[in-house]
Amino acid sequence: MQAAQQPFDLQAVQKVRKAVILVALVALIGLSLISQSASGLHSTLHEGVEAFGLAAIVLAIIGRAWCSLYIGGRKKAEIVSRGPYSITRNPLYVFSFIGAFGVGAQTGSVTIAALFAVATWVVFSLTVRREEAWLQNVFGADYSAYRERTPRFIPNFSLWRDEGELAVRPAFFLLTLRDGLVFFLAVPVFESFDALQATGWLHVLLKLP
Repeated sequence: MQAAQQPFDLQAVQKVRKAVILVALVALIGLSLISQSASGLHSTLHEGVEAFGLAAIVLAIIGRAWCSLYIGGRKKAEIVSRGPYSITRNPLYVFSFIGAFGVGAQTGSVTIAALFAVATWVVFSLTVRREEAWLQNVFGADYSAYRERTPRFIPNFSLWRDEGELAVRPAFFLLTLRDGLVFFLAVPVFESFDALQATGWLHVLLKLP
């Protein structure tokens, strides 16, 4: 359903969200510099956690790009409730949680991976509340019905509904894909931390599962 535009600075909200994520990221990277997985740098478990994390990053990038096909440019103009948005109201954020876990998993520590995911969930939860308040104000009963039947984050696959065809906006798809590729930077960054710890340049103060 269409709605008249109401004042809402989505870009400002996104800038604040990105700033908070940056602060959290710096703090978590700082923790990664002084910690190491309890199983050791070259253990099977350490390597397995990294591999699982890489798979999570790939899933997050593909999933976020997929969501952009449905939501790109429409967020403030209509209620998008098809495809991934039929099973959760915030699939882009859900895939971001998965990507954050994958980034943290490049340390080889499940604990740090979980901290990355939880920090991202906290930031996005605050953002979602502001977005939902605006959507409720603009779309009223239609949004209330959508919110009542569709979970905020945890997908309910039994609700799946899709469109017969989509009007795709390539610019939004490519922008989301580009942003998602940043997740891959975690691989060389945390590999370099491992190398510095192995050579003694970084001192390990914590051993985390």
